[in-house]
Amino acid sequence: MIKNHLKIAWRNLVKNKAHSTINIVGLSIGMAVAMLIGLWIWDELSFDKYHQNYNRIAQVWQNVTNNGEVQTWQTVPYPLADELRKTYGNDFKYVVMTAGMGNHILAVGDKKLTRNGGFMEPQGPDMLTLKMLKGTRNGLKDPSSVLISQSTATAYFGDADPIDKTMKIDNQLSVKVSGVYQDLPQNSTLADVGFIATWQMYYNNTGWVKTAADPWRPNAFQLLVQLADNADMDRISLKIKDVKLHKVSAALAKKKPALFLLPMSKWHLYSEFKNGKNIGGRIQYVWLFGIIGLFVLILACINFMNLSTARSEKRAKEVGIRKAVGSLRSQLIYQFFSESLLCVMVAFAIALVLVQLSLPSFNEIADKKIGILWGSPLFWLMSVGFSLITGFIAGSYPAFYLSSFQPVKVLKGSFRVGRLAAVPRKVLVVLQFTVSVTLIIGTIVIFRQIQFAKDRPIGYDNNGLVSVPTVTGDIHKHIDVIQNELLKSGTILSLAEADGPPTGSTSSTSGIEWRGKDPNLSVDFLQTGVSYDYGKTIGWKFKDGRDFSRDFLTDSAGVVVNEAAVKFMELKTPVGETLKWFGNPVKIIGVINDMIVDSPYGQVRPALFFLSKDAGGSVLLKINPKMSAGTAIGNLETIFKQYNPAQPFEYSFVDQQYAKKFGDEQRIGKLAAFFAGLAIFISCLGLFGMASFMAEQRIKEIGVRKVLGASVFNLWRLLSVDFIGLIVLSILIATPIAYYLMRNWLGHFDYRSTISVWTFIMTGVGAIMITLLTVSYQSIKAALANPIKSLKTE
Repeated sequence: MIKNHLKIAWRNLVKNKAHSTINIVGLSIGMAVAMLIGLWIWDELSFDKYHQNYNRIAQVWQNVTNNGEVQTWQTVPYPLADELRKTYGNDFKYVVMTAGMGNHILAVGDKKLTRNGGFMEPQGPDMLTLKMLKGTRNGLKDPSSVLISQSTATAYFGDADPIDKTMKIDNQLSVKVSGVYQDLPQNSTLADVGFIATWQMYYNNTGWVKTAADPWRPNAFQLLVQLADNADMDRISLKIKDVKLHKVSAALAKKKPALFLLPMSKWHLYSEFKNGKNIGGRIQYVWLFGIIGLFVLILACINFMNLSTARSEKRAKEVGIRKAVGSLRSQLIYQFFSESLLCVMVAFAIALVLVQLSLPSFNEIADKKIGILWGSPLFWLMSVGFSLITGFIAGSYPAFYLSSFQPVKVLKGSFRVGRLAAVPRKVLVVLQFTVSVTLIIGTIVIFRQIQFAKDRPIGYDNNGLVSVPTVTGDIHKHIDVIQNELLKSGTILSLAEADGPPTGSTSSTSGIEWRGKDPNLSVDFLQTGVSYDYGKTIGWKFKDGRDFSRDFLTDSAGVVVNEAAVKFMELKTPVGETLKWFGNPVKIIGVINDMIVDSPYGQVRPALFFLSKDAGGSVLLKINPKMSAGTAIGNLETIFKQYNPAQPFEYSFVDQQYAKKFGDEQRIGKLAAFFAGLAIFISCLGLFGMASFMAEQRIKEIGVRKVLGASVFNLWRLLSVDFIGLIVLSILIATPIAYYLMRNWLGHFDYRSTISVWTFIMTGVGAIMITLLTVSYQSIKAALANPIKSLKTE
């Protein structure tokens, strides 16, 4: 019986090639989109699950009250680790302090490369369950040891055994390789960590940590914990809430520090906080794309339903004869489901090919390394189940509808589909285009928001501005010679040093006092140490006052502040105002336009800049526009290698660094545009099939009208007007839905665009034009047909 059903289903597919092609192409694209999104969601949801203790690992975060709002910090003071071990030791299996996570220079002999890594207490590798290829996880018990990743070991030692080999970190710390661990997967928070050295080494060799007057003040470290087997995450989180509050000074207690545990399961998808409350994070995109994938697949299923029911009059006699010779309704339902499943299985095979071909481009856009899980039984189980469900959804309406025809009426010739029979098809077309129009509006709003933030004044000139990170002190020692040589060669216009590039904050301070300040107010200002010519190099704009100058010796006790700081301190005449910074008087010499340092979508934080004798971390250079970028970078490399041979020459253009701030939103926008395009394509594919069928169904009517003098334009309008009405209805339904959804999405940004009415107008006009183009081919083809052929009978 099954074989017979499949044979008949195959004959029907072959017989109706156009109808079958539209169905299979639509289904295969819909399934490919659903598969791609499914793989992306799987990757997102499996983030950090590489670590065996995933459900019991957490990071200690804190909420602090600053500038009248609750801020959430990932960093804590280092004495907190010992305090948790001492007071709450039974609640934790591991308490691991980490520091210095970032780029460092690793050197073996003359080979020097930059690798991401940091310093960690000895229990860290056990807690993270690193898979050791050589050595053991206990390797960090020796304070002078280091664990390196497999890729790091290959880069430095090739196929040789790296164990007990000596390396240098930042050209200062000599370490011995005690183990090699397997590279962590990309969907791990610690994916790019190429080495782990010991916390004790960091502590012993970082002067300011050992000599800090108040070790509870600097929040510069990350604290990872693993709960004891019988401990509850929420209960322990509440238990440790006030540990820091009871240890800090009275001044810091004003910040009301409240500790909490953020489980590893939430690091990737639930890491956004606003006013101390978790507001989600990337999980919103998981839901967004999950819904998109579901709807795109439903659109393809709608095509199948619509085209199958549209052909109902042609298949009515088949159903009537089958019933007349004894076929039960259940047998007819099985037959139609067989056709549906055959279509779906063919579409599934094509979808796998489409996914495999599109994965490289998809991974590039999504910044992923996703692959089809060919060897996973779970993947095949889900895929086959997914295909069966799709087949059932796509074939359900045709199966139950077509099998319900009464054989007597069909065979007498009195069967007519009727006007009401078209209502479900019209509803499905409206649903299709409602989804498509909503996706298009959403895509436009996302790109408008990105462009809106890009057009925001950044407060300085990043064109031709190059940032060179510095790890060793050699550059600072020779900075004047380097500057003179580069100026003399015409490579640069100016040069300056700073704690870091202007695209990111390096530290903040709470020690600012000013006249009229509320004594109970806790503050947090960004602080950046700079050298002379910093303002000239980055081109910041002054609203009042002046820049740092070598002509004024008192500038060593002066600061430049931004507009946000002036507004926050409510200073009417800020220039010349004396502030107290940890009790020391400093004078405001200038006020600059707000510079976007952190997120271009967020509010600018109060900031101050001061002259630092040891300003380091980054050298900023303004490239001479008269020299090509390639030549200029070549000159920079020559000079920097000459005066800093211990460090590999690395650089970045500041405008490119700034552009990376839009990376997540741009990726989401591109993916949304891609899926919206496919959704409208699938919808138009179904519309094309429907128009083709309607033109065929009304061929005699068109012939009569032509004989009676109807023009091609009149016939085109006759066949197109019904579709246009459906699309207009879709637009009216989609507009409030899209507005509601995108308004909520924009609510995540402090600096956001408005939703323009033109977005809806242009989308509506575009949808109507696409519809006209889709149906016009069939309409005009039918209108141009020879009426003699249309009207003659068999």
